[in-house]
Amino acid sequence: PHYASRYANFVDIPQRRFEKPTGAARAAGAEREAEAGPGLMDNTRDLTEHSPRSERKRRDSFGMFDGYDSCSEDSSSSSSSDESEEEVTSIPASLPLIKTNGQVYTYPDGKSGMATCEMCGMVGVRDAFYSKTKRFCSVSCSRSYSSNSKKASILARLQGKPPTKKAKVLQKQPLVAKLAAYAQYQASLQQNQPKSKAAVTVEGFDWGQYVWSNKFTGAPVSCFKHVPMGTHWADIVEGVRVEVPNTDCNLPTKVFWIAGIIKLAGYKALLRYEGFDNDSSLDFWCNICGSDVHPVGWCATSGKPLVTPRSIQHKYTNWKAFLVKRLTGAKTLPPDFCSKVVESMQYPFKTAMRVEVVDKTHLCRTRIAVVESIVGGRLRLIYEECDDGTDDFWCHMLSPLIHPIGWSRSIGHRFKRTDGSKKQEGQCDATPQLFAKVKDVDQTGDWYQEGMKLEAIDPLNLSAICVATVRKVLADGYLMIGIDGSEAADGSDWFCYHSTSPSVFPVGFCEINKIELTPPRGYTKIPFKWFDYLREAGSVAAPVKLFNKEIPNHGFRVGMKLEAVDLMEPRLVCVATVTRIVHRLLRIHFDGWEDEYDQWVDCESPDLYPVGWCELTGYQLQPPASQSSRENQTNVMKKKKAKSSQYKGHKKREHGHPRMQQAGERETSSSKHRDIIIW
Repeated sequence: PHYASRYANFVDIPQRRFEKPTGAARAAGAEREAEAGPGLMDNTRDLTEHSPRSERKRRDSFGMFDGYDSCSEDSSSSSSSDESEEEVTSIPASLPLIKTNGQVYTYPDGKSGMATCEMCGMVGVRDAFYSKTKRFCSVSCSRSYSSNSKKASILARLQGKPPTKKAKVLQKQPLVAKLAAYAQYQASLQQNQPKSKAAVTVEGFDWGQYVWSNKFTGAPVSCFKHVPMGTHWADIVEGVRVEVPNTDCNLPTKVFWIAGIIKLAGYKALLRYEGFDNDSSLDFWCNICGSDVHPVGWCATSGKPLVTPRSIQHKYTNWKAFLVKRLTGAKTLPPDFCSKVVESMQYPFKTAMRVEVVDKTHLCRTRIAVVESIVGGRLRLIYEECDDGTDDFWCHMLSPLIHPIGWSRSIGHRFKRTDGSKKQEGQCDATPQLFAKVKDVDQTGDWYQEGMKLEAIDPLNLSAICVATVRKVLADGYLMIGIDGSEAADGSDWFCYHSTSPSVFPVGFCEINKIELTPPRGYTKIPFKWFDYLREAGSVAAPVKLFNKEIPNHGFRVGMKLEAVDLMEPRLVCVATVTRIVHRLLRIHFDGWEDEYDQWVDCESPDLYPVGWCELTGYQLQPPASQSSRENQTNVMKKKKAKSSQYKGHKKREHGHPRMQQAGERETSSSKHRDIIIW
């Protein structure tokens, strides 16, 4: 008895028997098809065996089942009878072989490029595809794509069946070439798949439960262009079907079933197995970019079994007909989704590359640092002249804080020279092409001048927008900015912003947008009025036309959840919420913490990530602080504050950063990296 008789709920994958064809075998193509094995093919034929042959031909003429011999018992024999016998050529023993109907072919060499059929999802050699656009693998797929029904495509995906020889193509033996290419393609994916770092789980915190129980909304992945799949997320929506492991079974091996996306929150998706309808008892959250999530049809092409969940196997007797009906018109992941995820997690920066980065102890200058590790595009940099590797700095590879070697000299920025400025063995300078590009500006004519006033986010207190002054004009559009009333005499706390930076604003920006502007320390005329201040200082406001007024359609909404870097301690990535949006400026609140720790961040900042990013990349996520631990840590901080101080601006965080303390309690293995990083 075949496998299905032992497991009534088992949906088997058809196994082709490839033999040297004889005349009798060619005449009995339909019989061979019937003997090809139990599973999807058997019940699929049930859909057509009661229809007259003429009716099936009429349906085929509309492209419903054209090119898929699993859907018509006559297609295999009729198509094979039209083909002439082809000679089997000798093949070198070193090459992998694939056989079909007695003919032997080698895997393609991979030099011609790959393409994916938009109808059936088949991956093959691009030159073998149909038409100049190479969108389809055959004429039949091209016609079927334009028809109203896509049952053939769904059925082919479920069975892992390619088009038959009936589908004419541009070169000889394209079907076998595509089969071989697809097999090679899947094998290369497994070989090139980087060993994913185990996600660092946080005890007691689960994003899915946190979002679902509180009815939160996660920011879509499409809001974050710098993250994996950030620019390929348009097709990932609620209702998309995927193949995932079936946990509702008692089989000893890993089996799969089809599930639909009920809710999306960043990378996290709430899934429900197909056939459960309104029953949410077995709904579960998973990372849609995880290694166990695949497009419909993956099991068939990979030889993995589809098994009906035990709780619902009694609901239908013909599960294959149920799936065909349910999946007609439904969407699934693109066939190359998994490969795109892998590609999007390849980063151009490599360890031992040298860069210039802001000096965390003196913001006015840069230092040379070496890339020590890379996690999800985030770089851990070790400053040169650090022997024990503890003097580090974390930032994203697209951060405006890192630059190629020689950048400081080229624009006139301060630079800390060290004895270790020469490359050591194995090190190399990161090329300029790897860094984030800034817009070209015309510094002639009406440009920034030293002493001009503006408003800027304080890099030492990111919750505040302060009165600021242009202290120095550098080359290539860069400016040195100082916060009024709290500058060091030697200018060591000036910081560099590009003139197009979204962190600098024209005079009056806060007043127009109803944001509290932090006045200079010691300024007594409250409320602060820009007109009076400019007159008293004998200064002028920077022209409004010089500021960046571009507002992208970023997609963020108030209340959305995300994962955000605490820029006062950039090693930490925390659970956060968007609490306010002002044009392209986002107010980020760290869940479980007071508002005084909020930070103003640009909507395109590389320090913002979707829900599930830490899980995907293996980075440590900091959960919301519990009330007890938060009170204990903040009480210690409050005791250090002078009671008479009313200034809300420039406040340099001390070594007692409360989120750093909380992270330190959980990360004993990383205790040597707990020094505070100021930016």
